[in-house]
Amino acid sequence: MKVYRITNDEINRAMAGGVSLNGLEALNFARLIDELNTLPKKIYLDSPDVVEDKFGIRVCLFSKRTMTVSGTSSLSNPVIGAQEAIKLISEHKSDVKYPVVSGASIIAKVSRDDEIERITDEVGIDIGSGYPSDTKTVNAIKKNLSDEKLASYLRNRWKTMEIIRQSRMEDFI
Repeated sequence: MKVYRITNDEINRAMAGGVSLNGLEALNFARLIDELNTLPKKIYLDSPDVVEDKFGIRVCLFSKRTMTVSGTSSLSNPVIGAQEAIKLISEHKSDVKYPVVSGASIIAKVSRDDEIERITDEVGIDIGSGYPSDTKTVNAIKKNLSDEKLASYLRNRWKTMEIIRQSRMEDFI
């Protein structure tokens, strides 16, 4: 088992360079697939894009492996030696449909929660769940926006940050 952690710095740099969060996730899925020692016949992806095949095609384009995306033609990338195409199943909310994706989703969630707890302990600020829908998270960021320890963990190109900064500007008007 391997868990990739995409840092806020990586997200900030990628988005500053015009790469979307979905693109960054596709790149990391491709890296993970390329690192596999044993190639599976099928790989299931929980597509963050509602256009499911679009995400799967992105993963294929970033990967060195030969894959077929949910019924599309084989997308071949230059590799040494013959390789059978891996069937890539990219579906939105696939964690509900496929137990293996449900398991991976649980592992990702637990890893994320552990990271949020580590950050909370390190900065000494209860940041809640870290999700934009969590008022505790939003209020903690608003209250501690100038805290350098917390700032080092924030995504600058996060829509929630734009809203928080905009509301802070309104306080001065």
